Amino acid sequence: MKKLRIFGSILFVFYMTSGIYAQKQVLENIRKETINRANQMVKEKPVTVTATSCKRSAGGLNDFYSEGDYWWPDPAKPDGPYIQKDGQTNPENFSDHRYAMIRFSDITATLTSAWLLTGNLKYAEKASSHLNSWFVDPLTRMNPNMLYAQAIWGRFTGRGIGLIDAYHLVEVARSAKILIDNKAIPADQAIKIKEWFGDFLIWMTTHSYGVDEMNAKNNHGTCWVVTASSMALIAENEEVRKMCVNRFKTVLLPSQMAEDGSFPLELKRTKPFGYSLFNIDAMCNLAQILSTPQDNLFEFKTEKGQSLKKGMEYIFPFIADKSKWPFAKDIYIWEEWPARQSCLLFAGLAYKNDQYISNFLNLPANPEHPEVIRNLPVRHPVIWLKNAPSKN
Repeated sequence: MKKLRIFGSILFVFYMTSGIYAQKQVLENIRKETINRANQMVKEKPVTVTATSCKRSAGGLNDFYSEGDYWWPDPAKPDGPYIQKDGQTNPENFSDHRYAMIRFSDITATLTSAWLLTGNLKYAEKASSHLNSWFVDPLTRMNPNMLYAQAIWGRFTGRGIGLIDAYHLVEVARSAKILIDNKAIPADQAIKIKEWFGDFLIWMTTHSYGVDEMNAKNNHGTCWVVTASSMALIAENEEVRKMCVNRFKTVLLPSQMAEDGSFPLELKRTKPFGYSLFNIDAMCNLAQILSTPQDNLFEFKTEKGQSLKKGMEYIFPFIADKSKWPFAKDIYIWEEWPARQSCLLFAGLAYKNDQYISNFLNLPANPEHPEVIRNLPVRHPVIWLKNAPSKN
């Protein structure tokens, strides 16, 4: 009997320290709300890029189009090229396609999450219909590129920087892969969805816009790798997957993170707190996507000691108590941060850090400000913690 008690205690300690308990804690915390939201979303119809258009777009009906956030009409030349106001979003710029993609990501990930939690096929079938509209149906699908993203009136019909809008396809790719792997999507549709991501991946790794964004020095370069890695997994492109792993180790961490764990390029911006959160989220998202038992990016450390662990140790005190932030306040949406940052979830699980998980669960799960939502493209824990549906 004594041996059984000892063995039971060992099992309990293993359960508590292995991350299993933390995962279950997160899933139980969000289960009810996730299913409730999914029950509303099963009523929603797909809305793709073909639903609206902008006369300023140089593309066609099936092309994604957006305009640079911080660009405004020039008061001195009302009909001339726009001028920049860093950190100040122009509310008159065309954003319908961006909002449609964000909505698509939220709906798809929520429905997939509910299916994983309940096993109810109605959620998977509805998610499949949205995926079909965006990636398969010729009348409504989006062309697999972003040639016309973040255009600037009078200056550029599109820019490499516009690829960051595709960051909201990361959870779409994750959801689609889970549904496809579990055969919850018809085989012919699954093939076309994988082909769409494969085509987009080829475009973003070969077109000058994609190459420019890949080589961006700040969070844009990070987001490029996150987006490419998520697409590489569903498209089964091993070459790009390996390239993303290498880029994290040899480019992103060494060039973006200071030895104290901060991101100097983000701290120079007019929204240093928000951008620092955004970039550490992106790096943890990348590690979550690409890590394997043989190559855990959460444990990787450069020769100078830069690592995700150090990055989290730097930023966490300011997440826990924003009043300690030693730099200027963000000029926009300062009060709204932090929310449920994905870095807290993924690093909390990776490092078995209860403080990270506790803070994650205590922060707002469903922010309402559109700029906060836009900067939280990974916010559906279930699709990252479960790979197969529950059997009820």
